[in-house]
Amino acid sequence: MANTYDVAVIGSGPGGYVAAIRASQLGLKVAIVERESLGGVCLNWGCIPTKALLKNATVLQTIRKADFFGIAVEGVKADYGKAVERSQGVVAKQTAGIGYLMKKNKIDVLKGQGTVLGPGAFAVDSVRHEAKHVIVATGATPRVPEGLVADGKTVFTAREGVAMSDLPERMLILGGGAIGCEFAYVFASYGCKVTLIEAADHLLPREEPEIAAVLEKAYTKLGIEVLAKHRVTKATQSASGVSLEVEAPDGTKRTLEAPRLLVGIGASPNVQGLGLEHAGVRLERGAISTDGVGRTNVPGIWAIGDVTGKAMLAHVASAMAVACVETIADHETEPVNFDRIPSCTYCEPQVASIGLTEAEARKRGHEVKIGTFPFAPNGKAQAMGTTEGLVKVVVEAKHGEILGAHMVGPEVTELIAEIGLGMNLETTALEVDRTIHAHPTLSEVVKEAALAAIGHPIHL
Repeated sequence: MANTYDVAVIGSGPGGYVAAIRASQLGLKVAIVERESLGGVCLNWGCIPTKALLKNATVLQTIRKADFFGIAVEGVKADYGKAVERSQGVVAKQTAGIGYLMKKNKIDVLKGQGTVLGPGAFAVDSVRHEAKHVIVATGATPRVPEGLVADGKTVFTAREGVAMSDLPERMLILGGGAIGCEFAYVFASYGCKVTLIEAADHLLPREEPEIAAVLEKAYTKLGIEVLAKHRVTKATQSASGVSLEVEAPDGTKRTLEAPRLLVGIGASPNVQGLGLEHAGVRLERGAISTDGVGRTNVPGIWAIGDVTGKAMLAHVASAMAVACVETIADHETEPVNFDRIPSCTYCEPQVASIGLTEAEARKRGHEVKIGTFPFAPNGKAQAMGTTEGLVKVVVEAKHGEILGAHMVGPEVTELIAEIGLGMNLETTALEVDRTIHAHPTLSEVVKEAALAAIGHPIHL
């Protein structure tokens, strides 16, 4: 029998479940449709399990430099299978938590394949339901180069990678973005010989070059072979492993072989099998076309998160969810500002950024001042034994407004929030300086970088 809802959400990732909860808070009757596990890719096969694995790797690296802290450690045995087991335990707790939130907010969870039937209607498998508004939040699927198949035996994406409980002696990683860099750090920390291949000029291509340079130096020290500016010209997969022919900038070619390859070269929006073409929903470059709050070209049909092809980040999906649902409920809201989206990579050293790069700011016609400050002089960083990295801020020259910040170093994925809040309030570098930062803290490096932009850093 069909049910009638105010809002139906197809997909329960960080966009979908946040949309469902916010809609319920606003007094709407809500259903959420999920064909696999509550929490979607981020919780089950992406953000959460990888961060648990990264923590294991960080602990292991800390133990290896225990003598730096005056601690003698003997007989250390690192069990990667146990690390994966722990990460899956974290996932189980998170999934249970999402289930609890659905019950708490009186949201109907409908298991099965969701499809859009048109304005006012959707289906779960073969059962039709009615909804005034349908929100598509189906996420994206990792891309794999032509000729390769992610079989979970020799070729892996992040989804298969988090479940891989044993490591070979050698791994190839294709793609030097956040996914590739994070897995490289984990695998190398557990003794796997890693070659990391990136076609762009440097790792993390969207980050500032000087930020990437710090990471590349740290990775080389860790034993990771970094091949930036290398293009794959041929890929062969067999039962025994993978062979990649790569071309260097000077045109020379070499063949890389390993038992396993992890691919992290981006993702494609999940638009297939949703009935979008029958509903008349417009696609652009394989993604659902939306306005700033998630409207599609069909009234009553909305889309949020990775399926829209915008910034494919969990926190962006959640922000889009809130704006979309508040618009549906005629509640005061505002569109997502894509110039103020934090981007974080959780390897060691960590990398984080928000806003415009120096090049982007100049391209938009801004006259800018640049402030940089290293972690090396910082007392807290020295006490922690983690002094690699720096903070760079991009400041509008005339008024001093912060246009962007770029960081590499200890806990920068936490430090970036200060700049995010500041940018939302149109903060200037001087106002960051006038904000008293506790001593000793890592956040003092942010303050010093802002001071450097206006010409008078104190501790350098």
